[in-house]
Amino acid sequence: MTLKLSKIISYTLHPVVFPIIGTLLYFIFLPHHIESSIKNRLIMYVFVVSYIMPVFFMFLLKRLKLIENYRIETIDERRFPLLFLTVLSYSLSILLYRSTLVPELAVFFFGTTLTLSIAYFMIYINFKVSLHTIGFGGVIGFLALISYAFRLNLIIVLSLGFVIAGYIASARLNLKAHTEKEVYFGFLIGVLSQCLVYIALL
Repeated sequence: MTLKLSKIISYTLHPVVFPIIGTLLYFIFLPHHIESSIKNRLIMYVFVVSYIMPVFFMFLLKRLKLIENYRIETIDERRFPLLFLTVLSYSLSILLYRSTLVPELAVFFFGTTLTLSIAYFMIYINFKVSLHTIGFGGVIGFLALISYAFRLNLIIVLSLGFVIAGYIASARLNLKAHTEKEVYFGFLIGVLSQCLVYIALL
């Protein structure tokens, strides 16, 4: 894999896009008796909270010179972004859970909150877990759970997901952004966090 392709993969499949990807896949694969207007409103709300607000926050951090670039390469630069993302994800989880319209989607965001919390506390043991693989691992874990819970045949989708996860991991290693341990632990944490939250709440 070339460095150029690795950069394209890393930017295209940035951790900030995984929440909206998980949300869209949820509405694609699960039949819901929800009006289109409400569904579109939920998707838009998730998009604003999980994508627009983090991007704006990163812009502010860059302007304030609290981060050097949007790749947040150092462990110290991760503190504010991860804390902010954790709070946003938890707030979104509570809102979705209380709405009772999309309980499984709420579980996905509780799982995302758990992964972000783990990534944040790992800063204090000087471990820079890969946010790319932790995020995509969460999406795959979520898809596997809804496949099991609703008896959906998502083998092809999950297989494709593992292939993409392999490309993401290779890209991060090729760019020397992480060690192998940080990449593989990230994926494992992402998958297991979704499983733990699912067992606890559903």
